Amino acid sequence: MRVDLFDFDLPPENIALRPASPRDSARMLLVPGDGAMQDRIVRDLPSMLRAGDVLVFNDTKVIPAQLEGMRGEARIGATLHKRQGPRQWQAFLRNAKRVRAGDRIDFGAGVTAIAGPRDEDGGVTLDFEGDEPVEVLLERAGRMPLPPYIASKRPTDERDRSDYQTMFAREDGAVAAPTAALHFTPALMAAIADAGIATETLTLHVGAGTFLPVKADDTDDHRMHAEWGRIDAATADRLNAARAAGGRLIAVGTTSLRLLESAAGEDDVIRPFADETRIFITPGYRFRAVDGLMTNFHLPKSTLFMLVSALMGTERMRAVYGHAIETGYRFYSYGDSSLLLP
Repeated sequence: MRVDLFDFDLPPENIALRPASPRDSARMLLVPGDGAMQDRIVRDLPSMLRAGDVLVFNDTKVIPAQLEGMRGEARIGATLHKRQGPRQWQAFLRNAKRVRAGDRIDFGAGVTAIAGPRDEDGGVTLDFEGDEPVEVLLERAGRMPLPPYIASKRPTDERDRSDYQTMFAREDGAVAAPTAALHFTPALMAAIADAGIATETLTLHVGAGTFLPVKADDTDDHRMHAEWGRIDAATADRLNAARAAGGRLIAVGTTSLRLLESAAGEDDVIRPFADETRIFITPGYRFRAVDGLMTNFHLPKSTLFMLVSALMGTERMRAVYGHAIETGYRFYSYGDSSLLLP
């Protein structure tokens, strides 16, 4: 399938640089499988769902995974994207041509790492020196890894440490937030519970590959980056039981959706999962585990716009995005939301 089928023009003014405040005041575009789109707000969510439905959240926690350092006289930027071991992380490097295997990079604040050979994904394994946990080193020397479309327009600041973290964040390991869940507040969660809507959590550690553009001309030639996820047996059982009782599974974010679909078999049963996934969902895919998706608005020609097109249909999503752009919805990580119910 041609990648340019998923292209569209997005005015720069539609890109959100800060989240809505309060979080649940963001706009939400309700998109049913049939019928007209509706302009709503996130705190209306309980009225858009049914008792017995289940919202599935990702409890991954964003770590301050961006580092700036020196290799001799060369300035090197590093974005960690996947843990390899207790002191090893795969990273994408800026100015990577100045780094060879065995080089020491000094990130300041007493944080140094030795570069390994380049891997098949174009990254480098960094072996952090010393005895302190890498998480402690990152708190000292790292900064929050804002998406490039925000970081290119303003510097990361202290406010981003809380803004770019969901209320569900518990499991350290992500280098990008599951941004659909940024819209939730304790008050909204209470209203969801009062409406008889259940909630479950799983873990998918989002990698920096989520920000990488699709460089291939055809989707068959694109290689997804691996991300590690987990669904325990008890959660899988509850999700299957809810669906068997007529409830719908609504993934909160594409990260939750991709893990649910990775864990589901051809029989549409969700099984326990603790592994890496490279699932790449494009139009023609048969969804096995989810019945709807709450998600923000995505980049042109991105794997995520391909995913929502697979769920709702490419022409339908082009119309949805056209409406969103025309009516001033805010796009990307800090932007507004949509609820897709095929």
